[in-house]
Amino acid sequence: MTTTEGSGAAPTSDPGTSSTPGAPGAPGAPGTPGVLAGHAGDAVVAVARAHGVETVFTLSGAHVFPVYDGAVKADPPMRLLDVRHEQTAAFAAEATGKLTRVPGLAVLTAGPGVTNGVSAIAQAQFAGSPMVVLGGRAPQNRWGSGSLQELDQPPIVASVSKLARTLPTAGDVLPGVHEAFTAAGSSHRGPVFVDVPMDELFAPASGDVPVVGDLRGADPDPDAVARVAALLRAAERPVLVLGTDVWADRAEEAALRLVEQAGIPALTNGMGRGVVPGGHPLLVTKARSTALGSADLVVVVGTPLDFRLGYGVFGGKEGAAPARVVHVADSPGQVAQHADLAASVSGDLSAVLDGVLTALDRDRPDWSGWAQTLRDGVRAAVERDRGLLAAEADPVHPARIYGELVPRLADDAVVIGDGGDFVSFAGKFVEPKRPGGWLDPGPYGCLGAGLGAAIAARIARPSSQVVLLLGDGAAGFSLMDVDTLVRHGLPVVMVMGNNSAWGLEKGPMQMLYGYDVVADLAPRTAYDEVVKALGGAGETVTDPRQVGPALDRAFASGVPYLVNVITDVDAAYPRATFGI
Repeated sequence: MTTTEGSGAAPTSDPGTSSTPGAPGAPGAPGTPGVLAGHAGDAVVAVARAHGVETVFTLSGAHVFPVYDGAVKADPPMRLLDVRHEQTAAFAAEATGKLTRVPGLAVLTAGPGVTNGVSAIAQAQFAGSPMVVLGGRAPQNRWGSGSLQELDQPPIVASVSKLARTLPTAGDVLPGVHEAFTAAGSSHRGPVFVDVPMDELFAPASGDVPVVGDLRGADPDPDAVARVAALLRAAERPVLVLGTDVWADRAEEAALRLVEQAGIPALTNGMGRGVVPGGHPLLVTKARSTALGSADLVVVVGTPLDFRLGYGVFGGKEGAAPARVVHVADSPGQVAQHADLAASVSGDLSAVLDGVLTALDRDRPDWSGWAQTLRDGVRAAVERDRGLLAAEADPVHPARIYGELVPRLADDAVVIGDGGDFVSFAGKFVEPKRPGGWLDPGPYGCLGAGLGAAIAARIARPSSQVVLLLGDGAAGFSLMDVDTLVRHGLPVVMVMGNNSAWGLEKGPMQMLYGYDVVADLAPRTAYDEVVKALGGAGETVTDPRQVGPALDRAFASGVPYLVNVITDVDAAYPRATFGI
């Protein structure tokens, strides 16, 4: 039996159990609320419910039948959402963690069920998404004799998870699953994997259902907070960058307070999008080049200094000096080690941001002139984009799709990106009005996450628009799970930019070699007919003037609906980095 701990920190709070009558969701033996008496599958469900889980994402497998039995017989029953490929179950759990800020749960059968979920686990590790994956495992009483799908799984998952281990006995399941959820939901958040031998998962289990404690991050060092405030007071052209962990750490209100009350121009990325609402006068993402190129101080909060942020090198535009850089993270291990930092601070992000604001209140600088310069840049960018958003080109320019889509998005819409070039345009043109409404693959850049994320979004936000933006290449990874949307009655609007190519690779290869290979797909494939065959609806659009009406039909349909727009393969997104 192997127990392997993956990269990342151990849980920040005690994973032990305690007995409290009426613990949230505890099934409880008769007359003994909060105490479990059943099999190990019941224990999985009881602990998951105590941590706020409402849905188990899975694909049927005998190694994990007791979890299904526990979900069906729980009071009330826990929802089982079954998919067509385990990757979709794991991506749905990852997206649930992002959207709800409660760890999502995927239950995957042994062997290939687990290995099919590894890409989603890796995406969660890169994005800091709280999720727990419970894997089936060949029975312990047959271990080493070659039973079906006998595989020691934790070592495979360890490098892309916070914690990966086997729970060897039924008695280990209740505290072990609690430890898994506690680790997943603690800063820095991420995926946790546990597996349970099949014979032990069927075996009796009893004990106190755990009480979930406060997983708030550590208090920041007040001296470090003061240094950040001092750097801001000395800055003439500061910029604030707000990333995914601002949302994950529930610091969106504190972040907006700092922006508005201090008057600091801000950019957002990942699930930081919407923290400063689209159209806000201090949201300067559309003037990103000027903001980051001319700043003298860049304060990056809740996102790594990776390729998306020039590895933490800012300033220097038009003769300006390099900017000083501050990195603010939810835990010490997330503070950049490769960048030249003027200061850093880690801990509960609300406490950090409110602490900086309090310090600034004593001597607040006036950055209104700098903010006005960036607002002018935003207005100029909006004017430049106007022609693209209304382009009449044939084939359709991808920007025209966003020119039609953005005005149709409600403030609480959930927009999901699953693609390369086509979704890059979304990053440019879609500015959410509220936080928690944007899902993309994050720095791992994994295609195929979209259908799982759409399933999760429709469940988490039942009254909101859910829009899945698909490249035609990305669709090949998961489009079969439209069947899942149909079977479970989950209407989603899917909008495809179909340029019949791997656009993110085709252009760069032509630039490097003067030609491209293995970058073309079948021309004008009728993916909407695939969706129809699976029980949904859709249409192909080739006329830019018909994009808007097609979107209206999709939103009104009440079913999974694919708008398959044939786009111009030569209308590539003008990118400044290839992620290297």
